[in-house]
Amino acid sequence: MKILHTMLRVGDLQRSIDFYTQVMGMSLIRTTDRPDQKYSLAFVGYGDESQGAVIELTYNYGVASYEMGGAFGHIAIAVPDAAAACERIRTSGGQVTREAGPVKGGNTIIAFVTDPDGYKIELIERKPD
Repeated sequence: MKILHTMLRVGDLQRSIDFYTQVMGMSLIRTTDRPDQKYSLAFVGYGDESQGAVIELTYNYGVASYEMGGAFGHIAIAVPDAAAACERIRTSGGQVTREAGPVKGGNTIIAFVTDPDGYKIELIERKPD
């Protein structure tokens, strides 16, 4: 077994595609429009979908926003330099909600950003091998 994707419901599909591709540096992998079922999908990620998990952005026609709820936490993305990633994201129009720094009680460098729908994304600093 392997994780294929995480689905996020979004209020504006193009806005979310723009955020994940232009701000977070992902690629748009594929889209599907289902007008009879009143939803559209976009899959974004950092490479070939067969090699790793991606994010499925789901837009349900006529729904502009969702309540976050208390169960969902965040998506985690490895970056070589969390501070540099924060600066690039900020410069691209993204919202940094926690600057790069050590995790409480540890040494791992993390940061947090928020997407246009309010989903949290944790950046975890991992030096390339």
